[in-house]
Amino acid sequence: MSDFLDFLIRLCLFCGLHSLLAAPRTKARILEKAGSSFQPFYRLTYNLFSLILFGWVMLAWQSTRVLFVAPGLWSLLLHGMQAVILIAAFICLKQTGMGAFLGTDRSQNDNDLPFITTGCYSVVRHPLYLLGIIFMLLNPVITTRWLTFTLVTVPYLLFGAYIEERRMLNRWGDRYRQYQNQVPFLLPSRQRD
Repeated sequence: MSDFLDFLIRLCLFCGLHSLLAAPRTKARILEKAGSSFQPFYRLTYNLFSLILFGWVMLAWQSTRVLFVAPGLWSLLLHGMQAVILIAAFICLKQTGMGAFLGTDRSQNDNDLPFITTGCYSVVRHPLYLLGIIFMLLNPVITTRWLTFTLVTVPYLLFGAYIEERRMLNRWGDRYRQYQNQVPFLLPSRQRD
C-alpha cells in the first residue's frame, strides 16, 4: 500500500470514528452498555481516544514532497497569524466552557451546556470550525501530506457544522432558527438583520 493511501485511509477512518462516537445515538448506546456511571467520563474518553487516533493518522506518510514554502518574512507572518487563530480558538472554547469541551468538568454534560450567542458566537455560528479552516490554510509549509489533510478536513469540518446545525435545531428549536437568521453560518458578514 502506498504511503498516500495509508494516510488517506487513516484520515478517513479518524473522520468516521470521530463523527460516529460524537453522534447522540452512538453515545446513548455506549452509555446503555457501559452504565450511567460512565456518562461523566464519556467526553473525556472520547477526546483522549480522538487524540490517540489523530496521532496515529499523523504518524503516517512522514516523508512527503514540499510543494510550497512561504519565503522569509511571509513565513513568520503566517506563523504569527496561526498563533492569533489559536488564541481566538482558546477564547471561543473558554466562552463555551473549556472543561465541558475537554470533558474534565464532570459536573456538566452535553445537555447542560448553555445556548451562547455572544462573543465569538455573535460573529459566526461555528467559530471553531472557521478558525480550524483558516489555521490550515495559513500553514507556511505546504507538503503533499498537508494538502491532502486540508482537502479532506475542510469538507469534514463543513459537514460537521451542518450536522451540528441539525442538532442545535432539534435542541433549541425556534430560538436557534432566530439565531440562524441573525448570525452567519461560517463566513462573517457586515450586514445584520
